[in-house]
Amino acid sequence: MSRPKKKARGFASRQRGRKQTPQRRAGVARADSRMYHTALNSRLTSGWAQSTTSADSELHTSLTSLRNRSRALVRDAAYAKRAKVVVTNNVIGSGIGLQAQVMSSRDTMREDINDAIESAFREWCAADSCHTGGALHFSDFERALMGQIFEAGEVFVRKHFRTFGASRIPFALELIEAERVPHGSTSDHVPGPIAAGATVKMGIEVDVFHRAIAYWIRRRHPGETRTQGGEIDLIERVPAEQVWHLRLVDRWPQTRGEPWLHAVARKLNDMDGYSEAEIVAARGGAMYLGAIESTDQDTPLAETKPDGTEEFPLEVGMMKKLGPNEKLNFHSPTRPNTALDPFMRYMLREVAAGVGVSYESLSRDYSQSNYSSSRLALLDDRDLWRMLQQWFIRNFRLPLHKTWLQSAVLSGAVAGVRLEEYGSNPLKYEKVLFKPRGWGWVDPAKEVAAYQAAVEDGFTTVTDVIAASGGGQDLEDVLRTRARELKLMEQMGLKFVTSPEVYAPATPAPAPAPGGPEPEDPDAEDPEDSDAEDPEDPDDRGRVGTRGAARIVAIKG
Repeated sequence: MSRPKKKARGFASRQRGRKQTPQRRAGVARADSRMYHTALNSRLTSGWAQSTTSADSELHTSLTSLRNRSRALVRDAAYAKRAKVVVTNNVIGSGIGLQAQVMSSRDTMREDINDAIESAFREWCAADSCHTGGALHFSDFERALMGQIFEAGEVFVRKHFRTFGASRIPFALELIEAERVPHGSTSDHVPGPIAAGATVKMGIEVDVFHRAIAYWIRRRHPGETRTQGGEIDLIERVPAEQVWHLRLVDRWPQTRGEPWLHAVARKLNDMDGYSEAEIVAARGGAMYLGAIESTDQDTPLAETKPDGTEEFPLEVGMMKKLGPNEKLNFHSPTRPNTALDPFMRYMLREVAAGVGVSYESLSRDYSQSNYSSSRLALLDDRDLWRMLQQWFIRNFRLPLHKTWLQSAVLSGAVAGVRLEEYGSNPLKYEKVLFKPRGWGWVDPAKEVAAYQAAVEDGFTTVTDVIAASGGGQDLEDVLRTRARELKLMEQMGLKFVTSPEVYAPATPAPAPAPGGPEPEDPDAEDPEDSDAEDPEDPDDRGRVGTRGAARIVAIKG
């Protein structure tokens, strides 16, 4: 008689039956220690979403909601609108200036040609000339571009080579919002053939290297109000040579831009809802709220509502007569909430970090910081603004200047530039200096003295100082204005502390006799005077006094 065979257990079942020894637990711990802490999975990270997707895959599914919510926040939330204003004001300001830098063969400025280029550009900047819609001056056009880049993450500018208004230059710009370039399925935005070997990604036709070949652009905004029945959206294929696509690229390849509020949009929406709830609670706390308590369930208090509840209104100066077995209980809500201000400051600091601006600039609240911390925040902000200014100049203003100059020269709008000279060497005439806005002194007394000492020691130049603090002016602008000012003072017989004759000595000091003592200067300061400036003392560097006047006289000489 054969014995019954034992049922074989699998490896997993055998492992479940084995006891977890300290050695085995140590082995698991050693395996986990070889991982990044952020990569470990536990019950605390179960809700942490993660995926291996490209930038375009993430934007394809989220861009419409991101953009719509960002526009809603800028439209309705005060801090979102303030963030957009801060970025636009600091990057563009009142507009980025232009100074032509055409040089002669002797390495000197061609003032006649430079003045002609600048004059033609100022004439073209009128709203009737530079904007296809005839509504935006070029400075306003720049501000609108930067606002769209912040709010929607991107903006498109289309070049039109035709005359608008009274302009002599056949060239104008069209601002195209991001919604006019569809990014849905392929069948939605490709009504015609595309280039061989190309593909359409989110409304942009690109080659194998993700270089833009063409843009598929709607003729009208998809959210525009239809005034006539049966209107359809026409989509046009525009070659990439006619379009500038302005966006910041965080990951490559990234076909479209993302709104700058994408990381803080939920926080801003929560702050808006929370502040509204606190206001409603405060309004309720400003009134007496009462409730009637009754032990008799058969006596109605007031008109019964469909849901079975009973209520009656309370008015100023009104007293309600209660029935038997009833008493009136008053409630006094604890509003306004004393914790509202510190909590909202905490939330706003996180929003400021996500947008990239300082808390002080975003909130305009300087009560929580001293002078040193506020100054440090401003300096940190200005590093960001300078980076964005250079990005805007590289990606828009520099290519725009080349295209505009070509149209201006070919149309004869720039006097003194012959076509054959420009055609043989266009780079010579395209040299230009852009003048973005600068910022004023945070502490004028200290910073002016520091800049003065740095210029004297050769660590920087007057041109760099004016560019950093001149509000969009350059050295040439300052010197020309100064020359006109001095000439006008002389004509009117006026003298000020800044007049050259005030600084310059009336008569030269007599030379000392050979071998004799030096003549005494009656205006010399007493060396024992503790307030006198010592040129050898490093603590006295940059002090405004006779040394500063001597520097100015030396420069004039």
